Amino acid sequence: MNPNPLLGVLFHWLGGLSSASFYVPYKRIRLWSWEIFWLTGGIFSWVLAPWIGAFIGSKDLIHVLSSAPTQTLLVCYLCGAGWGFGGLTFGLTMRYLGLSLGMAVALGLTTVIGTLGPPIVQGTLGEVIAKHGSQYTFIGIAVVIVGIIVVAMAGGAKEKQLASVSGDAQAPDRGEFDLKKGLLIAVFSGVMSSFFSFGLAAGDPIRAATAAAGTGPLWVGLPVLCVVLAGGFTTNFLWCLYLIAKNKSAGEWTGKVTGGKAPLLANYTLAALGGTLWYFQFFFYTMGESQMGKFGFSSWTLHMASIILFSTLWGFALKEWKGTASRTQFLVWLGIGTLIISTVIIGIGNMLAA
Repeated sequence: MNPNPLLGVLFHWLGGLSSASFYVPYKRIRLWSWEIFWLTGGIFSWVLAPWIGAFIGSKDLIHVLSSAPTQTLLVCYLCGAGWGFGGLTFGLTMRYLGLSLGMAVALGLTTVIGTLGPPIVQGTLGEVIAKHGSQYTFIGIAVVIVGIIVVAMAGGAKEKQLASVSGDAQAPDRGEFDLKKGLLIAVFSGVMSSFFSFGLAAGDPIRAATAAAGTGPLWVGLPVLCVVLAGGFTTNFLWCLYLIAKNKSAGEWTGKVTGGKAPLLANYTLAALGGTLWYFQFFFYTMGESQMGKFGFSSWTLHMASIILFSTLWGFALKEWKGTASRTQFLVWLGIGTLIISTVIIGIGNMLAA
């Protein structure tokens, strides 16, 4: 099966749409604390869905993973755990830097490091640069960074305007603004969040073994997700356990809440739906990566661009931008357009190299 980069871009868009959509069911969960619905949904995101997907989509899964080099499994797992730390500290970045600066620093670093880091570590960057069409791919990566900055600027403007309309003289958390602390946390969050890309790259021996077992090209990345997401589950599981113990919220799983009766069936269903949608971002990511040919490293850029693109569109659908100035809405649409253009440019570069 020959790579089809344009099909790969489509798969990455589907992954971005899944990632941007997973929190919508979570928003409808009632009378559960964050740590309860996050861990409940996470069991589907990081444990159940990856293993079910890999069992269905790949062949001889248990033998492939049990025979994989221990070092490969360990690196994939630790990268997933590192990525978990990045996600957990992203909220602190917003807290100390605000939406605009926080997003630009954290997501910009995640995009650049997650895209260029693996070929640098593997020593293949020079080979990649020399390939036909590489200039388009690198231009596309630069355009993604511009798009992130523009969307972040629009988000910062929206934050200030909505605070002003509501009569709040300060934007949320402005009193906690701390440039030095915020930048340190943003750098940590951005670097650690990019570790997911390193974990996927480290799984090449698992992909090779999966292909040798007879699995088709579109599905060879699924077993790698089982290992990387196990690391992410560990980090999130430990943090949620800490919060559950601190807040004494474990009883919420059985409906023991204050202020009413939790709709348990609806909550579990919504958590399962949200968690499964979250997993689908990487289900489609592995499919997209398999179609990107010689520039597979650009998949991380496409992934980040698609998430930001569809998250912003969801914001419009949920009327989060209602009441903002025309200049702010122009900025956000400019950012969306820039991100769309970037994915097309990267797709062209991959197609030329195919």
